[in-house]
Amino acid sequence: MSSGRLSNAGLSRMHEVMAGYVTRGEIPGLVTLVNQGEDVHVDAMGTVAIGRNSRVQRDTIFRIASLTKPVTAVATMILVEECKVRLDETVDRLLPELANRKVLRRLDGPLDDTVPAKRAITVRDLLTFTWGFGVLYAPPDTYPILKTANELQIGVGPPQPLKTPPPDEWMRRLGMLPLMSQPGEMWIYNTGSDVLGVLIARASGKPLEVFLRERIFEPLGMKDTSFSVPPDKLKRFATAYWNSFQTGKLEVYDEAATGQWTQPPAFPSGSGGLVSTADDYFAFSRMMLNKGKHNGVRSYRGSFLETMTTDQLTPQQKAVSGLIPGYFDSHGWGFGVSIVTRRISPAEPVDMYGWNGGLGTLWNADPKNDLAGILLTQRAWTSPRPPDVCQDFGTLVYGALDD
Repeated sequence: MSSGRLSNAGLSRMHEVMAGYVTRGEIPGLVTLVNQGEDVHVDAMGTVAIGRNSRVQRDTIFRIASLTKPVTAVATMILVEECKVRLDETVDRLLPELANRKVLRRLDGPLDDTVPAKRAITVRDLLTFTWGFGVLYAPPDTYPILKTANELQIGVGPPQPLKTPPPDEWMRRLGMLPLMSQPGEMWIYNTGSDVLGVLIARASGKPLEVFLRERIFEPLGMKDTSFSVPPDKLKRFATAYWNSFQTGKLEVYDEAATGQWTQPPAFPSGSGGLVSTADDYFAFSRMMLNKGKHNGVRSYRGSFLETMTTDQLTPQQKAVSGLIPGYFDSHGWGFGVSIVTRRISPAEPVDMYGWNGGLGTLWNADPKNDLAGILLTQRAWTSPRPPDVCQDFGTLVYGALDD
């Protein structure tokens, strides 16, 4: 066990509770990483697939889903720092498909019942998910806009890399649809990060995957983070599962050896397309907590990263938004990350930031305690509310902090 400010007793308790999920068959395998200052503790358990003897290791590769969003936000802020994009400029210059938007009169209305947008969409709107379009947590045929978006395969459901069209075609299809709300009016999850991925590529003149590799992954030593898994690494790739709504049992969502992450996608999703390991994401986490520094070298400006982790939503936006009822009573949203604004849980101090991945991942960073926790599993969430394993992990991270 680790020494320093991480408690041996707390880490033992974390192992016991997390191992219970594996022993009971609720999760095939997982990796936990807890970091406080120079102290790092990693625990791996279970198997990479049900019925296989191949054990989860520290370097097992997982689909990190929406943990991609903070990475995309950092990439955007690199371009802001270089003045290749500006936070409050309209996106029309780089994304003409989103110029002159129409907005639905009502969410459940027909797609041709619209009004003109009151203003243009800005880069800040995309970063804060207030640009007017995104994921609705409802059955696919609930609203005409949702049904059509699903038919166009523009990513309003779980990640499906091989079914999404290339960026220019994706933008063309997105531009065919009206917005769900007026720009700046409310927070709607997810799709803003995918749009940012296209914007990053066009502003930098490089495909998104190349820009991320050159400007973030290679400088931070994130050698296993990408939008696909090459053949020589497939043995380290975990199979992904989700729960059958009919039986309640785990079913395969994506096979490791033959699934959708085994080849580079036509559309590298800035909202949920990356795979990674605990140590790779730990390098990203340390860079964030060190305000842009990694291994003594400053990669990014601290003030730009601090803006990312500052609540950007207004009370009016929060009043009409949220993943689950009451979420924004105690949380805000920066650029690609959630921020705790009011402490209602021992495991969520004010100013803690991070996010979750719907395919079974979590990352939280607490700048006041220089503390971070990363949980990687291959079991998908069943609702926007975090599953028990995530809630328990958050509690156990603070239980491992030696006061």
